[in-house]
Amino acid sequence: MLAAPSPSAARTPSGRLLARVLGAGPTGALAALALVEAGWAVELCDPLSAEALSQRRRAYAFNQSSRELLQRLDLWSAIEPSLIPFNELQLWDLGAEQAVVFGLDDLAPAQGRCGVSAIGWIGRHDQLMALLLERLGQQQAVSLQLGRTPMPAPLLNADGLPRFDLVIAADGPESATRRNLGIGCWRRPYGQSCLTAEVELRGAADDQAWELLRPEGPFAVLPLGERRFQLVWSASESRCRQLESLSASAFLDCLAGVLPDRFQPDVLLDQPRAYPVQLLLAQRLHRGSTLLVGESAHRCHPVGGQGLNLCWRDVAVLHQLARRAAQGKLQPRRLGAAYGRRRWPDLLLTLLATDLLVRIFSNRSPWLLPLRGLALTLLARFRRLRRLTLAVMSTGVGAIQHAPPD
Repeated sequence: MLAAPSPSAARTPSGRLLARVLGAGPTGALAALALVEAGWAVELCDPLSAEALSQRRRAYAFNQSSRELLQRLDLWSAIEPSLIPFNELQLWDLGAEQAVVFGLDDLAPAQGRCGVSAIGWIGRHDQLMALLLERLGQQQAVSLQLGRTPMPAPLLNADGLPRFDLVIAADGPESATRRNLGIGCWRRPYGQSCLTAEVELRGAADDQAWELLRPEGPFAVLPLGERRFQLVWSASESRCRQLESLSASAFLDCLAGVLPDRFQPDVLLDQPRAYPVQLLLAQRLHRGSTLLVGESAHRCHPVGGQGLNLCWRDVAVLHQLARRAAQGKLQPRRLGAAYGRRRWPDLLLTLLATDLLVRIFSNRSPWLLPLRGLALTLLARFRRLRRLTLAVMSTGVGAIQHAPPD
């Protein structure tokens, strides 16, 4: 079993606390930058090279909590030009044949006062990783170890002092670090896969995003600009495997059959790829001075675009606590416990909400149709309810900035 780092603080020659981050995907890379901004030195490890880390072809939906974190880390102005904003989110229940439209007027007043001009933003993985890796390469306090499998680091240095004050496990849902620490997890498979594809669509506006709630599973249509859209198509595993194997013309024919009539797919721009989806939650978020961050700790259904934003809210809390530790206001050995207390409410309620959405709307039960219709009718009628719903979707449960100090 991998031992947790020693709880004693050990500073680098420059006086910085030292952390090791395992996993350099979007969450691990951002966690490393957050630690550096908080005053730490970081060793960032990943078995993939920088080129391989950037090659994944997919898009992410960024909400207000992610924007706020990127602004605090001085990254927002660099990445915003590559993002596609949307100022309208349409939620359609195709089973109940009802819809709700969230617009800029449904943003919380505090967000409006900050001059926010979009409900959310869509960005490409390759552009995001290029920016994060470029910023990491500019940081003298970061040691990049990419393209080779990280070896178990000695807990003590040559002077007999602890080598790392903190280890961040951001190595994904099958985290070897979590397993080696003996931390179990709860899993609930959905019996679904999510298929992603990029297409050109007619009848769709570049400043609108759609979440289509279908009996087969949720279906997101995310704008990428210039009539290009990222599709996130949830369906049974067998259905997704069949869709992956189709020719481009056959895939477009199937797509036209499931989208509302207003959407007319013209061109398939990449090879559709499917991946299984499940609910996953680690039974604890830290052991000693090792913290589980991002998908090493949790995974939810992609409905509502919560996945990456939930991971980055982990990073936001880590950033706050790491800064306090660097300032001497929090002992590094207490950081793990403080992190767990801050994150559990948001994780539990977000995973519960996404799970209920999938289970209530991804079925053909006639008994649930009146309930679904009532929920959407209330959302459509009452702005205050829309604002509350959008605030929870955008910033999480118990906004980070209102979290009580430890």
